[in-house]
Amino acid sequence: MTADWFLATLRHDRAVVLASLCAVVLLAWSYLLLAAGMQMDKMDVGGGQIMVMLPEWTPAYGVVVFVMWAVMMVAMMLPSAAPVTLLIAGIARRRGGGRLGLPTALFVAGYLAVWFAFAAVATLLQWQLEAAGLFSETMALASRFVAAAVLVMAGIYQWTPLKQACLRHCRSPLEFLLFHWRDSPAGAFASGARHGAFCLGCCWMLMALLFVGGVMNLAWIGGIALLVLIEKVLPWGGWMGRATGILMIAWGIVTLASAAV
Repeated sequence: MTADWFLATLRHDRAVVLASLCAVVLLAWSYLLLAAGMQMDKMDVGGGQIMVMLPEWTPAYGVVVFVMWAVMMVAMMLPSAAPVTLLIAGIARRRGGGRLGLPTALFVAGYLAVWFAFAAVATLLQWQLEAAGLFSETMALASRFVAAAVLVMAGIYQWTPLKQACLRHCRSPLEFLLFHWRDSPAGAFASGARHGAFCLGCCWMLMALLFVGGVMNLAWIGGIALLVLIEKVLPWGGWMGRATGILMIAWGIVTLASAAV
């Protein structure tokens, strides 16, 4: 009877945590859908022609761009963190006298803190690209040479030892918890940040591809998010990542060749 109660409670806890993660991810994607529909500034240049212009960078606009990047990271990265988060919830209940909310929330907060830091760096990079005239009105790299170089570098990175080492940590939630989980509130946050660091090491070049396809290109964002999820969760995800790396290199070379003609 006790065992049945424990299993039922565990299933309930997992359902609550999973539902919470899904709700946050859905809200993030909803925000991105609304942001993608925002209009750029337009200027009539005469002759019936309209020029689309990027907004001027101000502190307020910088905050808007940072929020966009931060929400994008939530939408793209939180689904792949679900397996380890569910394990955290189970451990928190068993070790915390039935409480799972605070340790689980702190773990997720630590994980997202790493990606919010990445969002801040991406915001600064976008600012500098626009200032240098390397960003188009479609919010993508204007130079095909630079875009091709990013594609090739991202493809090569898919095969590097660092990528594979970080991916192994991301693909092994139980092993990660055995070596890196800490029970205290500060430890839960630090464990989340450590897991986020491994995920950042695994996926940062994939995130750089957002500058290639367009920062607010929802199809491109969804494709990269799906690749991240496949790499981290599915049994053949590691091979999928390497195969995708070859495609990126080939795509970059073709783009570079066509730009040189």
